[in-house]
Amino acid sequence: MKYQLLPTPLLWAAAGLILVGRLSAEVAAADQAASLPTLGRLPVKEITVFKDGHAFVAQEGTLATDPAGNVVLDQLPTPVVGTFWPYSSDPKARLKGVVASQRRVLIQRTALSMREILQANVGASAWITESATNQYQATIVGLPRRSAEELAATSPPNAGDRLPESGNLILLQTPAGTKVVNLDRIQDVTIQKFQPTTAVEEFRNLLTLKMDWGSSPAATNAQVGLLYLQKGVRWIPSYKVSLDGTGQALITLEATLINEMMDLEDVSVNLVVGVPTFTFKDTIDPLALQQTAAQLSQFFQNDPSGNLRNGALAGNFNNAIMSQSARMNEYRPPAEVGPGSGPELGETTRSEDLFVFNAGHLSLKKGERMVLQLAEFTLPYTDVFALELPFAPPMEMRQNGNSQQQQELARLLNAPKVMHKIRLTNKSSYPLTTAPALIMRSGRVISQGLMTYASPGATSDLTLTTAVEVSAKRTDIETSRNHNVLNRNGSSFSRVDLTGQVTLTNYRTQPAVLEVTRYVLGNVESSDHEGKAEKLNSLEDAEMAQPAWNNWYGWPSWWSNVNGLGKVTWKLTLAPGQCAELGYKWNYFWP
Repeated sequence: MKYQLLPTPLLWAAAGLILVGRLSAEVAAADQAASLPTLGRLPVKEITVFKDGHAFVAQEGTLATDPAGNVVLDQLPTPVVGTFWPYSSDPKARLKGVVASQRRVLIQRTALSMREILQANVGASAWITESATNQYQATIVGLPRRSAEELAATSPPNAGDRLPESGNLILLQTPAGTKVVNLDRIQDVTIQKFQPTTAVEEFRNLLTLKMDWGSSPAATNAQVGLLYLQKGVRWIPSYKVSLDGTGQALITLEATLINEMMDLEDVSVNLVVGVPTFTFKDTIDPLALQQTAAQLSQFFQNDPSGNLRNGALAGNFNNAIMSQSARMNEYRPPAEVGPGSGPELGETTRSEDLFVFNAGHLSLKKGERMVLQLAEFTLPYTDVFALELPFAPPMEMRQNGNSQQQQELARLLNAPKVMHKIRLTNKSSYPLTTAPALIMRSGRVISQGLMTYASPGATSDLTLTTAVEVSAKRTDIETSRNHNVLNRNGSSFSRVDLTGQVTLTNYRTQPAVLEVTRYVLGNVESSDHEGKAEKLNSLEDAEMAQPAWNNWYGWPSWWSNVNGLGKVTWKLTLAPGQCAELGYKWNYFWP
């Protein structure tokens, strides 16, 4: 048998390739162990969006299975606890369970650093430059590192999974042997067969749907789905009310859709008027693998008080059916919402106590906003002139208030103003939802108000402006004061009797329908002009009549024992130029 000796360079190259293969296999062992499984992302088929920022998401699709026959999703939702429901719609497989875990995966990325360039080109021949005088040819063997398996074997028990640890060294095969070089010494590299990408290991939160294929072999694909409720998509309604001046109003409902959850691509979108009770809406399902939800913008920050906070919308226009009872405290206008664009609305459906607008199929990426028109219809309206007269605070309150409180009291108690409102009768098939409303007449803006909830057949009032053509004046005169007429718990009280009068004059050229409400801090005895006099329930109804300054004053304990809150209401129509004097009598007890 004859042997043929290879030339020295070829011997070195062959030996180098053998060594490179052995060392590269050792270095890449961890990469093979952490190779990227078959990951998938379920497409969103339908999403139902509520005004409070929650959305019910339905995802379904056919995805590839891993070697064990399971479906692994590279997408972990943050659902409200108790609302996460995965399922299998594949007739050949049953869903046994779902596992959420943090796992190591290998991701191919473009090499951007010297370390990544060298790692991407393991096994390649290259010219290495360490300095102007130190240049040589070598084969890149690899970067030595401690694999995740090695770290797991040498770490204390239950230390958790760790990513591989790499040093700052590179192994190069040269004719003299394996050269170990610090990466900082390498200035540049010339590679003959360049590979631009490298595999990078990182932790990912994965969702594994464990499939039971029975006695059949696992298929390469499985049809699965997810249903869950998550915060991150909301819609903000707004109205444009165009008055024709003859009792008909053109109502246009518009929706601003805010997406901060995920990319939506050709998804069926439902917008809900009304919010069902989500008892655990502030509790994240443990499956989310995190303690708190991702920070969302100010449009998702709820303020139960209904006040503006950091520019957020007041109370997020709570969807609860709002009481139409008048209150002394004033409504503060909401912040503005940025514009957008969107397609027209499709059909609408009703679901129990909720009304659902189907907006058709929409595409909206995460972080984008969209504005779309939902409905347009005509409603009849009537002009109503409302006057609310609050009761005055005790003298102690007026004397001890700070400057800001004094200004607020002066504003509330100055000359009464009649407010011009329009009363819409909802004869459409849509409910009117709580939302800002822009009121226009003949193409000109009149004002902006708050539309309150009104189901079909109900009414909703919109405030336009102060009615300068309808004047109002109130007077209250003490008629008598009787001492020691009441004794409670050893304390003696005097009774103060008063008569009041509200004078109204209509300077308009048309009749004015008036609704007058007078609150008194005491007990109403009688009223004229068919006024309705009543004593409010101090435990329930009294909350409606209490002005903003009520909490500024420390009410004495005896007050509610001997006094109450009274209310007188009148409804009348004044002809042009007509004047009306509305009288009433009341009293209160004082020590």
